Amino acid sequence: MKTDTFQTIVILVLVEIVFFSSCVKNRDFDPPETQCSKGLIANTTIQNVKDLYVDGTVEIQGDLVLEGVVVSSDKEGNFFGNLHFQDRPDNPTLGLEIEIDVRDSHLFYGVGQKIFVKLKGLYLGKSKGVYKIGGVFTSFGNLSVGRLPAAAVDQHLFAACESPAPIKPRLTTIDGLNADMLSTLIQLDGLEVVDEQVGLPFATPQEETERTLKDCEGNEIVLLNSGYANFQAQPLPDGNGTITGVLTEDNNTFQLVVRDLVDLDFSGKRCPPDQQTSNRVFISELADPDNNSGARFVELYNSGSETLSLKGWSLRRYTNANTEVSSSIDLSNFTINTESTFVISPNAMEFETVYGFAPDLGVKTNSPADSNGDDNLELVDPFGAVIDTFGVIGEDGSGTDHEFEDGRAVRNSGITKANPVYTFGEWTVYNDTGAAGTINLPQNAPEDFTPGIRD
Repeated sequence: MKTDTFQTIVILVLVEIVFFSSCVKNRDFDPPETQCSKGLIANTTIQNVKDLYVDGTVEIQGDLVLEGVVVSSDKEGNFFGNLHFQDRPDNPTLGLEIEIDVRDSHLFYGVGQKIFVKLKGLYLGKSKGVYKIGGVFTSFGNLSVGRLPAAAVDQHLFAACESPAPIKPRLTTIDGLNADMLSTLIQLDGLEVVDEQVGLPFATPQEETERTLKDCEGNEIVLLNSGYANFQAQPLPDGNGTITGVLTEDNNTFQLVVRDLVDLDFSGKRCPPDQQTSNRVFISELADPDNNSGARFVELYNSGSETLSLKGWSLRRYTNANTEVSSSIDLSNFTINTESTFVISPNAMEFETVYGFAPDLGVKTNSPADSNGDDNLELVDPFGAVIDTFGVIGEDGSGTDHEFEDGRAVRNSGITKANPVYTFGEWTVYNDTGAAGTINLPQNAPEDFTPGIRD
């Protein structure tokens, strides 16, 4: 083999080795080295820029330079063609959005990067309540702000030479949101995905998708997700916790856009159901004092380990032998604390005079709390199930084991659960007859009664 041929082969082999060893499958490149700007100085504010908008898209004419800190990122694909920045890393007062036709903008303008924007020649507009700057396009004869062409971006948008600063999101609540927070980074605690959307993907493929988050008070906010985001197919989490994102708006409806799933931590316990049932809430005392009918009351007790919302709950009365409800009390606006009582009086002023404290709920006379001792009661949960019963529906209580006329019916202390079927053995019943195993011993208020105290 000739020497020059051998040398040629060696060179070709080395070229191939270098070529193939340089092939990279991993697309997590280091950020490109970019020219940073040292000479620019801001001479206006976000508020001043917004004030230039009057009633339509306008071209900015002055030699204005705006400074801000980037809070959005298109790295995971949930933002596209836009950059959100606020006036400082923490405790911002305002934010703004600039539309740019640049892919992978996070490589040039990462989160926390200080930027300068030369505004002259850019357009300022307002779309669906949100201020934007950028290029321009015409639609039906009207100017609208659009993406600034890629070739023009480096004429208007400059990264400062400072290292990116850590961004501290503004902690707020859904009902505390306002327009000054738009395009800024915010944090909301105690949120969760609404029940019917748990487990759904973050977004429908290739479609912008709205999901709904709520807090434990029922306030809601839209979670806006791109159908092109890297996490589009991930299931929405079942839990409660913290979310950080950029606040946007669509026709007076606030929306939150996350940059990455790291912005969510829903590992906590979900809010208690809006309507709850429990067999730990039951009737614990009924009062028809012999000496004062105005001191009647009904006492409920929660033996459970958690406070219970009574939303949707009701207490029903069947007068005498009636099989249809005679009256009821809606308990929806109340809660009953753990191992605590809930006292209902048909005469709140008289009750306080007699017993020395106000009842938890004052209602009208002839209500379930105003029984003369021969009526029947049901405690009903939000789903229509009878949770607890005193007496036998359709049977007049006179002369039975559920008569407490001129007396008292008290749930025995060992009872810790409700019973939808009246069971005499769970009760101690005082009256003026002593029939059917009851105690013939009329009771007087206040000394013979213990409202607010579980015996």
